[in-house]
Amino acid sequence: MDIDWLAYLYLDKNRMNPIPKLLARWAKHNLRDLPWRSQPRDPYRVWVSEAMLQQTQAATVVPYFTRFIERFPDVDTLASASLDDVLKSWEGLGYYGRARNLHRAAQVVVADYGGQLPHTVKELMKLPGIGRYTAGAIASIAFGVSAPVLDGNMKRVLCRLFAIQDNPRARATEKWLWQLAESLLPPTRPGAFNEAMMELGATVCTPRSPDCGHCPLKAYCQAYKQGIVESVPVKAARKTLPHYDVTAAVIRKRGKLLITQRPLDSMLGGLWEFPGGKCRAGETLASCLQREIKEELGITISVGGKIVTVKHAYTHFRITLHAFACRHASGRARKLGVADWRWVRLDELDSFAFPVTDQKIIAVLKSKLT
Repeated sequence: MDIDWLAYLYLDKNRMNPIPKLLARWAKHNLRDLPWRSQPRDPYRVWVSEAMLQQTQAATVVPYFTRFIERFPDVDTLASASLDDVLKSWEGLGYYGRARNLHRAAQVVVADYGGQLPHTVKELMKLPGIGRYTAGAIASIAFGVSAPVLDGNMKRVLCRLFAIQDNPRARATEKWLWQLAESLLPPTRPGAFNEAMMELGATVCTPRSPDCGHCPLKAYCQAYKQGIVESVPVKAARKTLPHYDVTAAVIRKRGKLLITQRPLDSMLGGLWEFPGGKCRAGETLASCLQREIKEELGITISVGGKIVTVKHAYTHFRITLHAFACRHASGRARKLGVADWRWVRLDELDSFAFPVTDQKIIAVLKSKLT
């Protein structure tokens, strides 16, 4: 990375920074028409969109955002809703901690800020689920605050623009990228600049096969000049994901099924599922189920035939979920390792928010009735 060149072109406050003007001209004709970009910008809609866009592509977010805003049109409606309703509206979008944080933060905004999102990065970062990036995005886009942002798209653009060949996730490199993002901010319309930079990364300066020919910053891109665009940013070596066998019990009793709610402080917290858990070394699937159900609910079950096997990959591990038909043998269900439990009919399951793995079990159960 040519630090002297970098300082000459961008960081010398006595010289004009050409990047914002070039980017604004490009954005005028190339920003995608996304529902959260309606004018004038509504801080609540900006906030919801930024929460949904964390680790999720815009095309995936659009239908979820539209339905969510229809169900919860403002912060007061969201704050007064039940967590079950919020999770049901989020169902399928993944990373459910975002939904829980959004719901809790809405309650804080109503209780402590009079229903109005705070305008500063410092105050925004006090809200659950809002870190430096999200706070900068909301503050700059919704309120015009001069605050930098640094999401995955912005990191990629900056690494290529300045030919940074260090791991962007390394602490020192990330600190440097934050400084760059701040140094490039124009004196006016910082939110429009941030949004355009992120849009450039999402649509032109993509991870693979970037469209350099249509990039408005091509003349200033050091990675392009050096012919190293495809190798920047540096990618960390991929780790082999651990794999776990997991069981789920579809327990029947008098025509109803037993479902449980995951503890709020756990992965997928607040979602409903068919109870079960991870197999221990040397444990059979059936004995795993019987142990887990006893530990979580205090009841005993008889394990029957397998209903379906579901393979699924999370961010840090993979699972094979084995679902079995089971019958309640003895005992009364208690909340030992679960947040709640219910006996429900098959046609009532659609009222609850389930992880994608359990949705596949439900689909199989429904298909057997047709």
